[in-house]
Amino acid sequence: MDTTRVLDLLEAGDWKAAHEIVQKESSTLAAWLHGVVHILEGDLDNARGWYTKAKREFPGRDAVKQEIAAARKSAAADKGATIRPPKS
Repeated sequence: MDTTRVLDLLEAGDWKAAHEIVQKESSTLAAWLHGVVHILEGDLDNARGWYTKAKREFPGRDAVKQEIAAARKSAAADKGATIRPPKS
């Protein structure tokens, strides 16, 4: 799935739809975005776990907009970045 789609869903506050996508993925980027999903959901303990998997510092509840912007910038730097499904 295109990273842009997940980021658009997160920006729109549709964490449930974004969660459906990222929970099936295994990349570091997916783990980061999974953490953002759980911040939006209000499940900060779960978000911390996903940030740990993404090897990123947990930014706290109030940094959602900044995290989405940072992820979008990161994806733009890696033109065509996609979230890849886990290996079976």
